[in-house]
Amino acid sequence: MLRRLPPLNALKAFEAAARHESFTRAAEELCVTQGAVSHQVKALELELGIKLFNRERQRLVITGAGRDYLTVVRDALDRIAVGTERLMQRQSSGVLTVSTSPDFAAKWLVHRLGRFSESHPEIDLRISATMHHVDFAREDVDLAVRHGDGNWPGHDVIRLSPEQLFVVCSPKLLAGRHRLVRPSDVLKFPLLHLDDRKAWTRWLEVAGVADAEPSQGPVLNRASMVIDAAVDGQGVALARTTLAAWDLICGRLVRPFKDASRLSRTYWIVCPKATSDLPKIKLFQDWLLAEAAHDHRHLQKLGPKAA
Repeated sequence: MLRRLPPLNALKAFEAAARHESFTRAAEELCVTQGAVSHQVKALELELGIKLFNRERQRLVITGAGRDYLTVVRDALDRIAVGTERLMQRQSSGVLTVSTSPDFAAKWLVHRLGRFSESHPEIDLRISATMHHVDFAREDVDLAVRHGDGNWPGHDVIRLSPEQLFVVCSPKLLAGRHRLVRPSDVLKFPLLHLDDRKAWTRWLEVAGVADAEPSQGPVLNRASMVIDAAVDGQGVALARTTLAAWDLICGRLVRPFKDASRLSRTYWIVCPKATSDLPKIKLFQDWLLAEAAHDHRHLQKLGPKAA
């Protein structure tokens, strides 16, 4: 059933004029001219076939029919205003579901969630750690943080931070009898490997360590496990900037050498273009970027610490 509805601007002009008993004051409130308000009210009267105001001695006096209609219009406008406010509140608060990889969640995100929750108690944050790429059309996920080259067509994509690959170890290793002065010194320690031994082989070749056989040390299948083993002093690891940042800043890891390889793949904030401007999503994006910038400033100050 089609609704017969007068123009919203005409209803707003009528309600304001009735409340102020003046076209002039209604115009000031609505930021239009007095003539525009008068025109809107006359057009509404013509459409309804009812006189809403009498003009008596330069005064605006609402009619009985106008007063009855005002009750209906005011209630409708109030309902629209309340509904709009509730909708805006839901967009800037409520549940925000974020998907990340398990490594990013464990080594970067979880340590910081208390700060976000304290600053934004109106947002009910839900974190889902999973390896599969999110299908925003099918899954109840608002935003994702993913590692890659930034190529997610049809999505709003923001780089979280630049990435480098470098050697890390526990400060405890630097205090032992073996010293990490030159790249070849890593072979004095167990090497912690991610997935296979190829990364250490490439790093040693680039560092100019000839005929090295990085066969010692365990092979782990999660970057977070490699970093945690390094923090525990179990060996020397190769780590990416983002995942090692928290432990470096807190002093649980150190960089014994300044050498680093720049990586093309890094972490990205990903969300659908259609929802990228929602206040709660923008808020979380800005917070992620601020945290990453804070890490970058601190890491710049630390520098390598050789034995």
